[in-house]
Amino acid sequence: MTGRFRSIETIGFIGLGLMGRPMALNLLRAGFRLVVRSRSRPPVEALVEAGAVEGATPADVAAASDAVITMLPDTPDVEAVLEGADGVFAGVRPGTLVIDMSTIAPAAAVRLAGEAEARGAAFLDAPVSGGEIGAIDATLSIMVGGALEAFTHAGPVLGALGHPDRIVHVGAAGAGQITKVCNQMVIATTLAGVAEAFALASKRGVDPALVRRALLGGFASSRVLDVHGQRILDGNYRPGFRAELFHKDLKIAARTLGEADVPAPVVSAAAQLVAAVVASGRGGDDYSALATIVFDLAGLFSEPLGDD
Repeated sequence: MTGRFRSIETIGFIGLGLMGRPMALNLLRAGFRLVVRSRSRPPVEALVEAGAVEGATPADVAAASDAVITMLPDTPDVEAVLEGADGVFAGVRPGTLVIDMSTIAPAAAVRLAGEAEARGAAFLDAPVSGGEIGAIDATLSIMVGGALEAFTHAGPVLGALGHPDRIVHVGAAGAGQITKVCNQMVIATTLAGVAEAFALASKRGVDPALVRRALLGGFASSRVLDVHGQRILDGNYRPGFRAELFHKDLKIAARTLGEADVPAPVVSAAAQLVAAVVASGRGGDDYSALATIVFDLAGLFSEPLGDD
């Protein structure tokens, strides 16, 4: 133990999906011992082959770990893994850090932090941005809510997963999830704007690839225009982050905005485009497929728009 926290040598990692698997691999590369669990067998087997140990239940993972990370699809999944009969809280030891890196409802994060504290553990809500590429390259942006002391103690763990300039303690429990809501709002509205701009350029005979190049040199420049703009030009919607998960995030945003009495007509319009992607059966595509709805409505029929 170091102060009120356990020295972090062994990390439990629960949820080895598109993002979780490369994140777990990066922790192994950083020298941490790893105990893993996931609903799908193939990523568990891959991590065990790389040097991790499999945990039988979330409680077993927690009992064997100095810190536990969850990276799961939605709020009910996190609640089940942490609060279930054989969940993390059933096996967690005093002084353990529980770090939820999923995107969940802010109110749930606050409640879970209280439950962890009651068991002598500490809880950080630490959602991420950066997609599969950021997870693979360990350059994620990590927005962290919780006690500053716990954040400081988690530094080596978070540093193995994110870019050092993009790991930010934003406040008390729940603040990380509020920040992630803000992140998804900005991405959704920017992505919709990029799609509409490309549609206009295409219909007026201006090469959208050249429009993108010109805009990247001015105030309209953004990571969305850069990365997703190229995806849209190429018609490449292989998932880096699935539209169905982005749809879930924007539903969390809508509830959170409503609870705070904040009007959000622009975000609401963008959310409808994402909902249309999911309703059309393309929820497994990347969320930049939002552009295909705009193109269809504009009579462009979702064709690739060209190369840069």
